[in-house]
Amino acid sequence: MYTVAGFALTRTYRVLWTLEELGLPYTHNPLRPGSAEMKAINPSGKVPALLVDDEVLTDSVAIMTYLADKHGQLLDPPGSLHRAKQDAMIHQVLDEVDALLWLAARHKFVLPPERRVPEIRDSLIWEINRNLDNIAEGFATPFLVGDTFSLADIMLEHCVGWAKSLSIPISNRKVLDHVKTLRARSAFQRIRPLLA
Repeated sequence: MYTVAGFALTRTYRVLWTLEELGLPYTHNPLRPGSAEMKAINPSGKVPALLVDDEVLTDSVAIMTYLADKHGQLLDPPGSLHRAKQDAMIHQVLDEVDALLWLAARHKFVLPPERRVPEIRDSLIWEINRNLDNIAEGFATPFLVGDTFSLADIMLEHCVGWAKSLSIPISNRKVLDHVKTLRARSAFQRIRPLLA
């Protein structure tokens, strides 16, 4: 059984959703980022962390990839062309949406007030929406990469939800419709109470 450490309203929920999609047993310890308890698991205090036997894995995407590869679902086999496309989409969402959302969060509440630059917000909203428009143009299938649900879809849904929590409007109807479909999945519904 796996143990996930991290407050659900963070990147931790990507890992929880992955575990639910894989149908794996786990326990969830909802530790806050930076707490003493979290630093005892991950010295940086960052969430999430996955405890596997006596080892600790950190970084949500690394954890998700480990779980998908280990259990042979949610990603194609390493070395396949389709897997390379899945990895490319995951990195595109990370680089072009997730990174900008993290920047927005830092300038909204993470950084000390004297280090925040509120004027950056309008530029970030524009860039996030431009990048989501580009992502939307790249997929015409039921999912972001091909005909099967993958970790790329989890990444996109998480970023759209994160944008909403930061009051960043998302304008692309195709992206919003796709996210609505993803949120109807039974695995997402099982973690939804943790996100309230």
